[in-house]
Amino acid sequence: MALMIPPVKLKWLEHLNASWITDDSESISTREGVSVLYSKLLTNKEVVLLPQQVLCLKGPQLPDFERESLSSDEQEHYLDALLSSQMALAKMVCSDSPFASALRKRLLVLQRIFFALSNKHHDKGKVKQQQHSPENSSGSSDLRSVGERPRSSTDALIEMGVRTGLSLLFALLRQSWMMPPPGPGGLNLCNDVIHTAMDVVSSLPPLSLANESKIPPMGLDCLTQVTTFLKGVTMPNSGADVLGRRLASELLLGLAAQRGSLRYLLEWVEMALVASAVVSTMEKEKMKVCPLNQEGLIGYDCFMNILMQMRRSLGSSADRSQWREPTRTSDGLCSLYEAALCLFEEVCRMASDYSRTCASPDSLQTGEAPMVSETCEVYVWGSNSSHQLVEGTQEKILQPKLAPSFADAQTIEAGQYCTFVISSDGSVRACGKGSYGRLGLGDSNNQSTLKKLTFEPHRAIKKVTSSKGSDGHTLAFTTEGEVFSWGDGDYGKLGHGNSSTQKYPKLIQGPLQGKVVVCVSAGYRHSAAVSEDGELNTWGEGDFGRLGHGDSNSRNIPTLVKDISNVGEVSCGSSHTIALSKDGRTVWSFGGGDNGKLGHGDTNRVYKPKVVEALQGMFIRKVCAGSQSSLALTSTGQVIAINVAVGMSV
Repeated sequence: MALMIPPVKLKWLEHLNASWITDDSESISTREGVSVLYSKLLTNKEVVLLPQQVLCLKGPQLPDFERESLSSDEQEHYLDALLSSQMALAKMVCSDSPFASALRKRLLVLQRIFFALSNKHHDKGKVKQQQHSPENSSGSSDLRSVGERPRSSTDALIEMGVRTGLSLLFALLRQSWMMPPPGPGGLNLCNDVIHTAMDVVSSLPPLSLANESKIPPMGLDCLTQVTTFLKGVTMPNSGADVLGRRLASELLLGLAAQRGSLRYLLEWVEMALVASAVVSTMEKEKMKVCPLNQEGLIGYDCFMNILMQMRRSLGSSADRSQWREPTRTSDGLCSLYEAALCLFEEVCRMASDYSRTCASPDSLQTGEAPMVSETCEVYVWGSNSSHQLVEGTQEKILQPKLAPSFADAQTIEAGQYCTFVISSDGSVRACGKGSYGRLGLGDSNNQSTLKKLTFEPHRAIKKVTSSKGSDGHTLAFTTEGEVFSWGDGDYGKLGHGNSSTQKYPKLIQGPLQGKVVVCVSAGYRHSAAVSEDGELNTWGEGDFGRLGHGDSNSRNIPTLVKDISNVGEVSCGSSHTIALSKDGRTVWSFGGGDNGKLGHGDTNRVYKPKVVEALQGMFIRKVCAGSQSSLALTSTGQVIAINVAVGMSV
């Protein structure tokens, strides 16, 4: 164990600013002078030392190289882990040197002097006091100060100028429309202003205004003023000419698309429908202040550019035959009413497409798979060394490529050099490497095309999970909740009470008999299943505590994990397991803790299920255990990486 240099909390006292300004700043150049000034900070309690933290110098967990044959990728991973551990140790030693200590003291003194000077000579607000805590395993405390400026007189002047400028611009445009100056260029000037704004908006990358947290408040206020003005201009009784109203509606649509929010798209739909209704009323009442055949229209190309941008986000699997498009006139225009309907249909289609990818809390409890359209397009990429991607050659596929062989797939599972496909009728087909019977086709031959598996007794399969390591084994559960397994049987990971290889799918009996299983997961050398009543069963190799039974013993039949209940989902990694409760409010982890993949803030092994405290208070939809890391998907669409610094959003 090694003690880190203690972190500090800064607490600047404004009544001491004058003394820091009058102090001899040249003394900062010497180590002795810095020590005196730093002692002054400690005496005045402007720098408060926080409790020291202990840094664990334990290196990465390494395998038994004499017994285990590691791939080049695994060897590279462990080498990187050793180098990272040595780098952390080197950083800790360097940060604890006399030079590093003196440098941190000098930076704190300079920070204090800067605070005093900025408060006296600049109207930039007060530097926010910052509490420092250990930032990383090296033990160094970053001396960053965060400045949050309150509203200053300069800000107020700028805002006043922008607001008055916009108000003046809007007033001049209205006046020019209501009382156009003599000559042909009167109205053109007004429309040129809007046209210039449209050019600016269209030149921006898509969704440039979507993240409102990065737009200053004054910018949001300007957007609100502009949209309010433009909405008024689009009405036929606004006083603007036909071209001005059309340009205003196009600019509004461009802004709504750039902001990327359902709210602004629906506001545009509402505006278009209201404007169309006013035009319809005018036609009925014969209030023909201008040719009505030009009223209630929008540029066809402008609208279709934005509509196609939205449609591209749906991907190629969307049914283009059902897409509505507005009717184009000979002048290159289209009806606002038709455009509003098309846009509204597009929003509904996007919402429907998105809903298919979302799991509801009910589906988490029942184990239901997300809805998939009847026609699917599957893209494949990566290694094809064993024909696991069903392509003619065995060369690597470096970019996603459409695979017609998977056209009728409803669910796909990629295993260790093999691929499994579930069709809509519940049948399973497999291809790729066949060693140890991992394909379940009755032999150990490689399979270059998809071939159907036989289940005895015959069952419709709902979900397949295949190991990504070891010699390959696979689990599948049926629509009735029964579990089959096949492939390499080492460590008892198939759950049949032995370590034999199983080349055909075989029904798991024993403790799972009579249970309705809703989730299964195949790990590196172990397996797990969750039943409808919330029970978790694990089996296979037990070292590192990956089975959650409180020991390192292996089990060759499904064994109940007694320390948790109300489980809804499970995911097995290389040497650890992650479980999720039915209500999505609790995540447990157990097994090997190297690299912090259990999420408990350390790298210790855990032999029984332990709640991941950092995820408490979140609604988790799905968990995933990888080889050296874990992930959790929240209800808000965030992906949380579970590691030593658990809670980091990705």
